[in-house]
Amino acid sequence: MCFVLVPRQDERTFLPSRFVYVEHSPRKEEEAQCQDNLGESQPGTSKRSPLTRMSFKLFRRGSARCIGLLSAFVTILLCLYYISIGQPNPAPISETGAPSAALRGSPLNAINGFSVGAGSSAISHQQKIHTAIVSNQKRSSEAKVAQTTGSPESQSEEEYTNSKWGDKCYELLQSNTNITASEEHSKFDFQPEWMRSKEYWDRGFEERFDAQKKDKQRPPLKIIVVPHSHNDPGWLKTFTNYFQSDSRQILNLLVTKMQEYTDMTFIWSEISFLQLWWDQAHPTKQRALKRLIDSGRIEITTGGWVMTDEANVHIYPMLDQLIEGHQWLKNNLNVTPKVGWSIDPFGHGSTVPYLLSGANFEGTIIQRIHYAWKQWFARQQSGDFIWKPYWRGRNGKDSETGSLLTHNMPFDIYSIKGSCGPHPFICLNFDFRKIPGEYTEYSVKAQFITDDNLEAKAQLLLEQYARTASLFPHNVALIPVGDDFRYNKDREVDQQYQNYKKLIDYIMANRRLYNADIRFGTPSDYFEAIKERMKDRSPGFPSFKGDFFVYSDIFSEGRPAYWSGYFTTRPFYKLLSSELEHQLRSAEIVFTLAYNTARQAKRENAIKIYEKNYELIINARRNLGLFQHHDAITGTSKAAVMRDYAMRLFESTQNMVKMQESCLELLLQKGQPRHHGFLLSEFERDNFNKLPRKMPIQMANGDDSTATVSAGEGGAGGSVSVGSIGSFVLYNSLAQKRVEIVTLRVQHPNVKILNDKGVELSHIQINPVWNITDTYEQGLGTSVSGTVGRIRTSTRQFEVMFVAELEPLSLSTYRVQVDEVNFKRNIATIYCDDCTETAPAGVSPPDEAEVSPSPVFGARAKPAGDIQLENPHMRLLFDEKSGFLKTITRKNQKKELLKPLQCNIKFAAYRSAQFHSGAYLFKTDPEQSEAEKEVLEGYTDMRIIITSGPIASDVTVIYGPFLAHTVRIFNTRTHLDAAIYVENDIDFEPPPKNRETELFMRLVTNIDNIAQVPLQRDPLKEPADAATMPELPVFYSDQNGFQYHERIKVPAIGIEGNYFPITSGAFIQDTRLRLTLLTTHAQGAASYEPGQLEVMLDRRTLYDDYRGMGEGVVDSRLTRHKFWLLVEDLPGGQHVTQPPSYKVLSQQAQQLANALRYPPNLYFVSSLEQPELSAALLPLVRLLPKGALPCDVHLTNLRTLSDPELQLFPSASALLVLHRQGFDCSVSASRELSMEAICPLSSKGLGNVQLGRLSLHTIEATSLTGTEQKPSKDSFHIRSLAEISLEPMELRTFNLTFRSEV
Repeated sequence: MCFVLVPRQDERTFLPSRFVYVEHSPRKEEEAQCQDNLGESQPGTSKRSPLTRMSFKLFRRGSARCIGLLSAFVTILLCLYYISIGQPNPAPISETGAPSAALRGSPLNAINGFSVGAGSSAISHQQKIHTAIVSNQKRSSEAKVAQTTGSPESQSEEEYTNSKWGDKCYELLQSNTNITASEEHSKFDFQPEWMRSKEYWDRGFEERFDAQKKDKQRPPLKIIVVPHSHNDPGWLKTFTNYFQSDSRQILNLLVTKMQEYTDMTFIWSEISFLQLWWDQAHPTKQRALKRLIDSGRIEITTGGWVMTDEANVHIYPMLDQLIEGHQWLKNNLNVTPKVGWSIDPFGHGSTVPYLLSGANFEGTIIQRIHYAWKQWFARQQSGDFIWKPYWRGRNGKDSETGSLLTHNMPFDIYSIKGSCGPHPFICLNFDFRKIPGEYTEYSVKAQFITDDNLEAKAQLLLEQYARTASLFPHNVALIPVGDDFRYNKDREVDQQYQNYKKLIDYIMANRRLYNADIRFGTPSDYFEAIKERMKDRSPGFPSFKGDFFVYSDIFSEGRPAYWSGYFTTRPFYKLLSSELEHQLRSAEIVFTLAYNTARQAKRENAIKIYEKNYELIINARRNLGLFQHHDAITGTSKAAVMRDYAMRLFESTQNMVKMQESCLELLLQKGQPRHHGFLLSEFERDNFNKLPRKMPIQMANGDDSTATVSAGEGGAGGSVSVGSIGSFVLYNSLAQKRVEIVTLRVQHPNVKILNDKGVELSHIQINPVWNITDTYEQGLGTSVSGTVGRIRTSTRQFEVMFVAELEPLSLSTYRVQVDEVNFKRNIATIYCDDCTETAPAGVSPPDEAEVSPSPVFGARAKPAGDIQLENPHMRLLFDEKSGFLKTITRKNQKKELLKPLQCNIKFAAYRSAQFHSGAYLFKTDPEQSEAEKEVLEGYTDMRIIITSGPIASDVTVIYGPFLAHTVRIFNTRTHLDAAIYVENDIDFEPPPKNRETELFMRLVTNIDNIAQVPLQRDPLKEPADAATMPELPVFYSDQNGFQYHERIKVPAIGIEGNYFPITSGAFIQDTRLRLTLLTTHAQGAASYEPGQLEVMLDRRTLYDDYRGMGEGVVDSRLTRHKFWLLVEDLPGGQHVTQPPSYKVLSQQAQQLANALRYPPNLYFVSSLEQPELSAALLPLVRLLPKGALPCDVHLTNLRTLSDPELQLFPSASALLVLHRQGFDCSVSASRELSMEAICPLSSKGLGNVQLGRLSLHTIEATSLTGTEQKPSKDSFHIRSLAEISLEPMELRTFNLTFRSEV
C-alpha cells in the first residue's frame, strides 16, 4: 500500500538522480518507496504503477471513511512489522559465524556511508532497481535483525569525521636514513683509474678479503646458486616470436628436467610468457609446474606481467601490470610472490620497492646502477639496504609503509661472466653452455668438470664466490647462473646442472676444509639467510632514500655511457601508452559500476553483453602491461617490434572506447535500458601511425523528422534549420569536481551550448579549424613565392570552446543548438598575415565548396611589434620575430602588474655523438665546439597566428612542417586562468632530415634555483671565497607520477648525466616563486643552468649505440605534446628548513596534472535513428551521488576482478585503489583563483562515499595487488568506506564485493 503525504516546509524531500534519502522510521520508508514510484512516473519514462493510481484515487475521493480505513490498515502493518523484527540490535559486525538472510519481505532501511552487509538480501526487485539507497549489514547471530541507521539528513556531520585522517594542510618531511642518494652521488669520482679494465676490485678490496679470512668472528661462507633465464617480452623479436622460439621451450625443459634433477632450483619472473605457456601446456605439465612451485624449487619472483621499466612508466600501469600478474598467479597456481627480481631495467627508481612493499614482499634484487654506486656499496659493505620512501608523515615518525630490504648485485651485469665474482675472465670458465655451431667467448673458454680438474676448478670458483661474499657483512653470496633466454636447449640444462652439481658436491664434501656451505637455492633462501645472520648484529641493514638514475656503464674506450636517451626515445609510442592508460582506467571504473548495476537490477541482456566483452578488458590490461616492459615503453626495441607493440596498444584503445560507450549507455538510461549503440566517440582513429582526428558533431532537426543538414549547406553563409540540435555526453572519470575547457567540432559556426540543466552557457568561443596544405597537393606543381604551403580557415568545420563544470565521476549530457542571434559575439578574432584566400585565377582551392561562402573569420593583419596576451591574472609578451614567449607578468589582487618574470621559450637541439648516442644512450657530440644547434633556422616559411576570443587567446607559431607551437591563456574566472597551456606538434619529416638531432624545449627564467647545500671541501686546502662557489641549479622531477625527487646538478658529468626522467612534471623554485611544467607522457628533463628548465621532445640518431638493439632510431612520427605551465608564489621567503621538507606539487598543479593525464571523454549521442532517445536519457548521472572524494585522494582504479573459476568472466568483486596524493598547501598561484570553489579542503576523511546505486556486501583491506588480506589500522573488514584512512602520499587497495540477489 502506498500513499503520498505532502511535505511540510520543514521536512526535506530530496531527489537528485532519482535517489531518495529518507529519515528513519518505517512509515517514512514506505513513503520513500512511494516517492520513488512517483519519481518513476515522470513524463517519458513509464506509466504509473497500479498502487500509485490506487493511492491517487483514494485521495481524490476524499472520503473520511477511506482515510480511516487506510490509517487502520497502516497501523496494523506497522504493529506486525515491529513484532516480527523485535528490538533493533546495534551489534557490531560479527567477524565470525555465517551471515543470516534478511527476513523476507521486510523493508530494509537506508544505511549511511557506503555500508556493507553479508548474505543474500531479500530486497524486492522493485527496490533493487531504484529506491532509497539500500544496503544490508551483518546481523547479530542471535537476533538476526536489520540494523537501522538514520539518513545523512538526520545525523550529525561528526559521525563521518575520520579522526585518523589528520589535518587538511600538512607539511611532509624527508625521511631519516643512513644514506641519501643525491648526497653520496655528488661526491663520487666519475673517472676512477679502473675505468678501462671495468673492474673496481683493487688492492684495498684484496687486503680486506685477506683480513676477513683470518677473522675468527666472521660467520662461515654461505653460497646460494640461483639458475635463471631472463626473458624479454619483445626486444629483437616480437613477444610472440620470442615465445615460440625460446620461452616455451625453456618452460617445457624446466618441468621435465627438474623432475630428473631433484635438487635443481630455478626462478621465473615474466608472467606474460608463463600465461601463454600455461594456456597451451598439457595438464600433466601444468601439474608438474605446480608441484615444483609448491615445493619451493621454482620461485616466481616479482610476478608482474613484465619486468617493468622504472623511468618512463606511470604509477597506474606500473601497479596494474603487477596486479594482473599476481591475480593470474593466485587464480592459476595459488601462489603469491614474496621477492622482487628487477635485474634489467636501466636504472632503478624508488616506486617499485614501494609497490612491492605494499604487496607484502620480503625483499627485492636490483642490478643496473651507476658503476660508481657499485664500487661505493662494495667499499662500504652496504649492498643490502632498507630502501625507504623519501618522505615521512605528519607525526614525524618514519613510515614503515613502503620500506623494503634491497639487494644490489655487486658486479657489472647479470650474466655468468659478470656475476660470479669480481674477475669476469675467471667467471667465463663457469658458463657451461656449449652448443655445437655456437661460437662465443664462454664456449671457447669454459671446460667441462672432470675428476682431473674438479679440485682446481672448485677452488678457483670458490675464491670468486668468497670475494663476492666479502663485500657484505653477513658473508652470504647470491650467485645467479643464467643470462638472456638461457636454458632453451636441453643440452644446456644438462651441462649447466651436471657441472655445477659436481662442483657443489665436491665443496660440500670438503666443507670443513673450505668452511663453506653451498647449494642451489632461490632469492627467498638468500633473504632468509641474511636476515637470520643480521638479526642480532648492530648496526643492522643501513637505510637508503633516493633512486639510481641516471644509470651509467662504461664505453669500450673507458668513458662513462649515460643511459638517459631512452627517457625520450620514440615519444609517439610513449604517448600511445598514456592514451591506452587513460581509456583503460576510464573503462575499468565505468565497467565495474555498469556491470554491478546490471547484476543488482537483474538486467540479463546487459549482463550477457558485459560478460562477453569482459575479455576485451583483460586483453587491454595485458597489452598495456606488456608495453611497460623495459624494452618497450623505453623505445629500445627494433622498429618492427615497436610496431607490433603499437598495434596491440591501438587495438585495445579502440576496444576500451567501445567498452565505455556500452557501459555509459546503460548508466544514462532511465529504468529498463531499451536503446543501444547510440554513443560515438568524438575521435576517429584510423591506425596507430596517425594522431586521432576530431570529428564534427552531427546535428538533427529537433522535430520528429530526422533530416540532417548536409555539410555543404552549412558554410558560413549557409542556412541551418533552426530546430537543429545535437547532444553529447561528457564523462569525468576523476572523483573530484573539475572545471575543464572542452573543445567540440561543429559544422556551422552559428551555435550555442546548453549544459545538463538545459541552461545556455554564457561563455563560449567559436574558433577556426585550420587547413594546412602542401603546395604540391594543390596541383600547382611549383611552390608559390617560396613557401612550403598555405594556411586557410576551414569553411566546413569549426571549433566550439566552452567551460564545462563537471561533477565528480559523472556523465553530463550537453546540447548544441543553432543560434542565429548571438553567435557573432562568440566568434574569435584572427590576426594573421597571408591566411585569407587569394588563389590565382583558374585554380580552385581543393576540398572546398564550389561557391565560396563569405568567411566567418575575417583575418586581420598582424600588428607590428611584440605580441601581448592578457587575462585578469597575467600578461604574456611574445617576441615579434620568432613568436616565442618572452615574459610573464602577473597581477596582484588589485589587478596591478607585478614585476615581469623572464620566461623565454626556446627550441634547439643537441648534436648526437655518433655511435655514442642512440636508443638507450644520450651523449652530445664532443667534436663540435657548440653542443647545441639551431634547428629552426632551416625553416624559412614561418607563420604567426594570433587568436583572441571571450574564453581563450593564443599565439601559434608554425615553422614549416617541423614545429607548430601554441601558447594559450584563458579567461574563465576559475583557477585555469592562472595556468598557461602549451602545445607542440613536432614532425621530424622522413630521414635524412634532422639527423643526429635531440630536440628540446627550454624555459629560460630569472628564477634563482640555486642549490642551498655547502659543497664538500677539502679542509686542508685554502677555503674558497664565495665568488668561486659554483652555482648548482636544482630542480624537482616527478617519478612515475607518484613522487618527486630533488635533482642537483653534478658538474663533474656532462648534460647527459644530469638529464632525468619525468612522467608527469617537473618544477624549479627559489625563495619567492615556483615554475611548474606538467606533461602528458614520459620524457627527459634537466636544469643545467640556473633559471632554466628543459624537456627533451624527440630524438633521431642514425647509428646504434652498441647496447644490443643493432639499429638507430629513425622512425619518428608526428607527435603532439601538451603541457601546463604554472607560476606560483611560495610563502614569504622560504629558506632551508630543518628538518628538511619533502617538496611536492601544489593542490592546483596536482589537479592540472590529473586532468592532463585523464581528460574528460566526449561522446556524441546519435539520436538520428532513435528520435525518442533523448526522453529516455538522464541529463546528469552522478556516479558518486553523495559527493566527491577529498581533494588529495585520487581514485587510481576501480578494477573488476576476474572470476577465479571462469577467468574470462567478471566476478562481483573489484579492487578499489586509492592514492592520497600529497600536496603543498602553502604554494598557490593566486588567492582569488584558488581551488576552494571546486575542491574545498577537509580533514574529515572520505566521508559518505556511495558508488552509483550499488550496495556492498563486504569491504576488505588487502595488499596492494589484492591477493592477500592486509591487517592494518582499519582491521581486515571495514564497515563503511568512511572508516578508511590514508596517510599523505599513501597508496592502498581495498577489495569491494558488491551484493546481488542470488
